[in-house]
Amino acid sequence: MAGPVDFQNEEEVKVFLDNIGTEYSYQCHKERDPDGCHRLADYMEGIKKNFEATAKILKKNCDQFQHSESCYKLGSYYITGKGGLKQDLKAAYECFLTSCSKGGKKSRDACHNVGLLAHDGRLFDEKPDPLMARDYYSKACEGNFAASCFNLSALYLQGAQGLPKDMNQALNYSLKACDLGHMWGCANASRMYKLGDGIEKNDVKAEALINKAKVLKEEQQEAKVQLTFGD
Repeated sequence: MAGPVDFQNEEEVKVFLDNIGTEYSYQCHKERDPDGCHRLADYMEGIKKNFEATAKILKKNCDQFQHSESCYKLGSYYITGKGGLKQDLKAAYECFLTSCSKGGKKSRDACHNVGLLAHDGRLFDEKPDPLMARDYYSKACEGNFAASCFNLSALYLQGAQGLPKDMNQALNYSLKACDLGHMWGCANASRMYKLGDGIEKNDVKAEALINKAKVLKEEQQEAKVQLTFGD
């Protein structure tokens, strides 16, 4: 059995990575293991920087096996036209829809993206579908995806065709987004309490929420500074 890899030794690292690639390729092409195919796609993307090969593996794994993480990443490739793929919002939508329905690590992200595409309207001939957006934001929000909770609050705050304004729902989703660390969720909930906008006015809650929004903003700015120095 081979000994431990000396990661300070460039040649040993190269052999180690090549062996990993061979193993993942075998899992995908010989064993037809969807998880192995996704690992191979991650390898081709992250180690080999071969985005066209990555796109082909992701497409095969999504089309044949409906692998949730592969479908999600393939959808992202279609959004940007990465890996030699033609930029295609409808193809991206189908990928995200599959990932959302299958569950998995990226399913709530995929549900959120379906909501975004429905909300945006470009997918349906410039006609937003607020009801579909609501349904998929709801799925992601139930999985504690803060941005979906915030977008739900905005939908209910503004109202849309087939989706009347509902200030109680807007407040509830703003508060959930806030609890999940969404700065603007806190700010919106604070404003609603401050103005008594469709709900009972409460200056104490408004002050507490705006203070939390300020703390979250400071934390985000600090994280950006740390990331910059980390680079």
